[in-house]
Amino acid sequence: MKPLDPRLLRLSRTARGFVLAAAGTGVVRTTATIGIAWGIAAAVTQVVDAVRDGQVPGTFPATLALLGAAFLLRALAAWATDDLAARAGARVKSELRAAVLRRAADRGPGWLAGRSSAGFATTLGPGLDALDAYFGRYLPQLALTAVATPVLVVAIALGDLTSAVVIVCAMPVIPVFMVLIGLATQTLQRRQADALARLGGAFTEAVEGLATLKVFGRARRQVGRIDRVTDEYRRGTLGVLRLSFVSGFALELAASLSVALVAVSIGIRLVDGSLGLGAAMFVLVLAPEAFAPIRQVGADFHAAQDGVEASQAVLDVLSEPQHADPQHADPQHADPQRAVPESSTVPSRPTGTGDAGALVLSGVTVHRPDVVIGPVDLTAPAGTVVALAGPSGSGKSSLLAALRGVLPHEGTVVVPGPADVSVADRTTWVDQRARLVRGTVAENVTLSAAGGDAAQVRSALGAVGLGVDPGLAVGSGGAGLSGGEAQRVAVARGLYRAATASTPLVLLDEPTSALDAESEALVVAAVRRLADGGAVVVVASHRPAVVAAADVVVSTTPDGSVAVRTAQAVSA
Repeated sequence: MKPLDPRLLRLSRTARGFVLAAAGTGVVRTTATIGIAWGIAAAVTQVVDAVRDGQVPGTFPATLALLGAAFLLRALAAWATDDLAARAGARVKSELRAAVLRRAADRGPGWLAGRSSAGFATTLGPGLDALDAYFGRYLPQLALTAVATPVLVVAIALGDLTSAVVIVCAMPVIPVFMVLIGLATQTLQRRQADALARLGGAFTEAVEGLATLKVFGRARRQVGRIDRVTDEYRRGTLGVLRLSFVSGFALELAASLSVALVAVSIGIRLVDGSLGLGAAMFVLVLAPEAFAPIRQVGADFHAAQDGVEASQAVLDVLSEPQHADPQHADPQHADPQRAVPESSTVPSRPTGTGDAGALVLSGVTVHRPDVVIGPVDLTAPAGTVVALAGPSGSGKSSLLAALRGVLPHEGTVVVPGPADVSVADRTTWVDQRARLVRGTVAENVTLSAAGGDAAQVRSALGAVGLGVDPGLAVGSGGAGLSGGEAQRVAVARGLYRAATASTPLVLLDEPTSALDAESEALVVAAVRRLADGGAVVVVASHRPAVVAAADVVVSTTPDGSVAVRTAQAVSA
């Protein structure tokens, strides 16, 4: 485990600036420490000399002024370091979170689907919050150690070379202890980070599925599950604390024994007269200060381990190759409306040639770990409804993901609309999961806290036959609505976006899977009206009513083969 990951300095300008600033305040603190040692040695020597000469010790104003200035300077440097650490920690956390969210948006939902969403959120939330200890304690101490230790050893050598040799010989004992303790705590700390991720995942899953759990009377069983994971995390935390206290004691013991060797050496040479009192006092005051930074950095390293683990997890994400791994892509997990720009994940970008109002697929092939889907060749002009039909798992959602730019593919996809407008802004996407958020029905339709265009909201809800009040409050995941109502809210969201943004391409994944025949007929009619209004509508569905309303049917099979036929050919 690296004391300071160079990737952090490379990715965060604030971190680089803070390390330099901490080194600067370390120089000031070290200078002040040497001044304090010199002032104490001078004051003691002057008092002893005065008593030995039979005089009353004076006030020594110059020496006392030096001591006061040195103490004040060291206090100001310590305050400046703490202030800079608090500011840097907050800014670096913000920078890392923003960078990871940008990277997740660039790679698309397929990349995120290959990860635990709860663990990911825990790392970005409470995990990165642990960087406060990393920046507030460990990094300043590390910078101080790098500056103060060699400078203090040199200062001691100028006062007494023998004591400096003793310190140089004894000091490696502390890093050895630090390495051994670090190896012992590394596995324990990673296990603790995993336990925190499991705790966050268990809680998030319980909250997301709370409505279903209550329906089936299983909600109380989750209390025991979360209690077990919490207890595991509590016991792990206590184990880390025990090891931290033991490691701190070991480092303190090693430093105390080393200082004791120096003190014994100084005492013997004071007795035989080979060392002066001033030099002895100077070295005796500085010896503990020489060991203190390296001893403290070991203790602070353990205190900052949660932040180290979280930052390493984040830096690993930011250091991954830019293109998503197709084996990890999952077209089911996506933002309700946002498609990823084609440059982020799709090797073959839309060329923009041909009819600007047509959806053109040329040799589109999607590679999944279990099957290769395609190739698909299709030209769908404006006003066309395209149905992707086939059994579950045959690749319908994968083809939709390829159209949206979420899943890497071979071949070319030309999305209708102006080529200078991003694919995201030319596309409306309705997932087969409703993905509703806490708020009102209107806010879920418009994806805006302001509520959007009230008339358009009512029109979209009416088009899918949903007569609920747009101001009705719903919980996370659509709590308070039935499954069919939640699905129709999601379809209404797509209708609203298609109407307000005039997107020429509308993609829907199983929009009627949870609806009865009457509600399904309303949704099919709404889809038909979208096409009649000039959009290209692509619907993935296995429902006969949806397929019957299509102009073109793209049939998928479990072996990956695809057939494109007109609706007349299908009915025949």
